[in-house]
Amino acid sequence: MRQELEFEAPTWNQIYKMLLNLADKIVENRFKPDIIVGVSRGGWPPARVLSDLLGIPNLANVRVEFYLGVAETNEEPILTQPVSVSVTGRTVLIVDEVADTGKSLKLVKEHIVEQGAREVKIATLYYKPWSIVKPDYYAKETRVWVVFPWEIRETVRKLVRKCREKSLPIHKEINKLVTAGLPKEIVKKFLNEILEEESC
Repeated sequence: MRQELEFEAPTWNQIYKMLLNLADKIVENRFKPDIIVGVSRGGWPPARVLSDLLGIPNLANVRVEFYLGVAETNEEPILTQPVSVSVTGRTVLIVDEVADTGKSLKLVKEHIVEQGAREVKIATLYYKPWSIVKPDYYAKETRVWVVFPWEIRETVRKLVRKCREKSLPIHKEINKLVTAGLPKEIVKKFLNEILEEESC
């Protein structure tokens, strides 16, 4: 990965269009999952939308812990919550927001297969070319760090911590989020809140 961190910040509307595209690909492929499994936490929003677009009300959850901060991970992902429903003999679509290292998706797919699923496919919004798992369906390939609308505050907090640990100028790094497309007023609000919390 590049040393200089770059960001992409898709809007809710852009994400919805990407999910429409994914749903079309899945339908064209004639893949009809019995259950959609969202990978907690980032996979929940796209899993819910795909449930609507594909007309599949059966939503389940699985949780993996891997990321420590912005572009920082543990050595290996850990499955902290097994799949929340029985998948034995079922066709399953695993949904996450991004295939980055691919390690989490590999772990989740192995877990779903071990639980007896008949067929398993993976869909993500983004795919990074170095991922060890290539999703069966993805909307866009990227090499940068993607900030989703449902994780803006969390990203600002992690970026502040990273800047403090590495003695980087906070405002310069935070401005990269605005340049990537995040609303300036929202980023500023979260930054002020986080700095205020830390000074208490």
